[in-house]
Amino acid sequence: MHRKPEPSTANCITEVRVIRLAFCVLSLTIGLSLLSVRPVRSRWEIPQTAEPPASEGSLSSPTQAATPTLLAEPQDEAPTPVVLPDQARVPILMYHYVSELPPNPDRYRRDLTVSPENFQAQLQYLADAGYHTITLSDMYLHFTQGYPLPEKPIALTFDDGYRDAYEVVFPRLLDHGFTATFFVLATPPHLESPDYMTWAQMKEMSDAGMEIQAHGRDHVDLRGCSYDYLVYQILGIQEAIHYHTGRLPRFFCYPSGQYDANVIAVLESAGYWGAVTTQWGVNHTRDNLFEMERVRIRGADTLTSFIDKLED
Repeated sequence: MHRKPEPSTANCITEVRVIRLAFCVLSLTIGLSLLSVRPVRSRWEIPQTAEPPASEGSLSSPTQAATPTLLAEPQDEAPTPVVLPDQARVPILMYHYVSELPPNPDRYRRDLTVSPENFQAQLQYLADAGYHTITLSDMYLHFTQGYPLPEKPIALTFDDGYRDAYEVVFPRLLDHGFTATFFVLATPPHLESPDYMTWAQMKEMSDAGMEIQAHGRDHVDLRGCSYDYLVYQILGIQEAIHYHTGRLPRFFCYPSGQYDANVIAVLESAGYWGAVTTQWGVNHTRDNLFEMERVRIRGADTLTSFIDKLED
């Protein structure tokens, strides 16, 4: 049986040196790798960013690090309340006929009829004087939501829905870039009355930016009427206009300027926003939207008297 020879002392020393050398190389390699590893940023560490280049004339160094600053947390601020206007000066002009007089007109027809020539002169004056036409809806939004009105606002209204409103008034309004409000009936009160606009004509005007509003189903005095009859007259015309034009009327013109508290109550319950009277006035308040006054334009008005009415 052969015995395994024991290693010599020299061999043992050599092996130890080799092991030590290998260990040193390994340690050096690990150390170099650690130097190249980017340190992990603490979750609380504020990163330092280079300051942006200084503007011309600045004394700061372009290489200076920006000092982090604490920003104040936004404070809850109370919204600024909207201050609604209490009153507005807006002449609301009231027209009826804009046409030539028929043969043998009575005094009422003469008083209610403005000639096309005079009407054209009035529109031209409004344009030259810097007036801006608004609708009654604009007036309502001004009082209820603070909607701004233009300088020198004016509203043009035409009662009864006569055909000359379409044939004479409408094209002249378009020529001047004006808008207006037309108070119409559901049916002519009697066969001998002048022609009225058709629903198709009113739809065309509504689509062009004119307002078609309510004057009652029939032209009758609404004072002292029963609740059911008021509903018939007030909602009847509202539904008719909505059906034929696609737009719900929000304003009412009292026939012959006659009304009482019950009429206003039914208007409010039906969703109307306001109503106009035949009383004279140019100043309106948020509290009188169902009793807005107007300025009657008469057949005998000259351009001078027309201007005087606007400035009173």
